[in-house]
Formats: sequence, structure tokens, C-alpha cells
Amino acid sequence: MVELLYATGIRVAELCALDLADLDRARNTVRVLGKGDKERTVPVGAPALDAVDAWTTRGRPEFVSPTPTGALLLGARGGRLGVRQAREDVHAHLRAAGVDSAPHGLRHTAATHLLNGGADLRSVQEFLGHSSPRSTQIYTHVSVERLRTAYQQAHPRA
Repeated sequence: MVELLYATGIRVAELCALDLADLDRARNTVRVLGKGDKERTVPVGAPALDAVDAWTTRGRPEFVSPTPTGALLLGARGGRLGVRQAREDVHAHLRAAGVDSAPHGLRHTAATHLLNGGADLRSVQEFLGHSSPRSTQIYTHVSVERLRTAYQQAHPRA
């Protein structure tokens, strides 16, 4: 869950709504149903796909109920994992790793890393599923080091 949340920047509720069929390994993408039933396709990296493969082959089969579901993440009774339980699980994993953050922090970190890596605001807006650029602008706080580097490279009086 942690790997997929960070890799895709999706919300915990969007993660819990994923079905196995939403993963497209050939294109390294995941189909996400966001707020307002708005569908988007998000790229996903190899580490997250490897984690999903490990879950689907080793973890998920232990939870499958007699009434199978296409849900990617399953709860203890074999049904779709609930949002509340997912948040608690992710929070526990983050704490165990020494990270003082809520699950939504993974979304924030993914967006910040994209912007710091040079992604344009419009691409990050689409990645996060924001309908307005104003929603995405909260992620545009540029690190002082990145600003200093840009200044030194671009300003004639640096």
C-alpha cells in the first residue's frame, strides 16, 4: 500500500477502490476512479508494480473469501479493504519506518518530488486528479536549494 500510494500519489480511498483489472502492467499505469467519479490514468513505477506482484502472489491469496472479489486490497474477511483500516495500516508502516507522516503525506511527497524533479504544474495537476490548478498550487513550495541552483544557473548577476 505504501509503495503504491507514494508511486502514484493517489488518495487512500482511491487505493481501496482499485481492482486487479485497474493495473496495466504492459503500460505501467493504473486506472483510478477519483473524486466525483472522475477517471484518470496514472503512471506507476517498477518498484510499486513489484510490490503489487508480491502482494497478489503471496499476500492476497491468504485473504480471498469463498465469494471472490476483484478488489486489489482485501480485508481480514476477504472483502475489499476499508479506507479506515488502510489508513491505520499505512500509518503504522510509516511509524515503524521512522516516518512521522499521515498517509496523505505520501501524496504530498510524490507531488513535491515531481515538481522538484522538473515536472510542470499542469502534469502534476493531472497526476493528482485535481480539477483546478489552484488545488495543485499548494504543492509548489520550492525548496530553497532548488531555488538557489536555478538562480545560480539562470541569473546573470548570481
